[in-house]
Amino acid sequence: MAQRNTWQRERVREALSESDGFVSAQDLHALIRDDTGIGLATVYRALAGLAKSGEADSLQSPEGESLYRACATSGHHHHLICRRCGRTVEIEATAVERWARETASTHGFTDAEHVVDIFGVCAECAAKSG
Repeated sequence: MAQRNTWQRERVREALSESDGFVSAQDLHALIRDDTGIGLATVYRALAGLAKSGEADSLQSPEGESLYRACATSGHHHHLICRRCGRTVEIEATAVERWARETASTHGFTDAEHVVDIFGVCAECAAKSG
């Protein structure tokens, strides 16, 4: 069943595309609540729908919080993310893809899926901290 394309979902999509890097539902809600009256639960539902449809990337921060960003690439991909500024780079991970398939197969698993996001400090942030 396709999710309805409501004005609230469209506003969340728009705010997400205007954001740099990954943002939490709470941060996105804080950006749009005053001018829209959209509730936090609606933002969560819209983000979940956008992630499910492939219009948004979703990942868990090292602290366990769900973060989202407008998706620049369709299909399966991975990210390199700065813990300080949130800068995100989509990366190819051919070796990881091969390892995941082989590991699943070795243990008798099929239809295996995986998520790989690498968190670190980008060169610009590292230079700022000396």
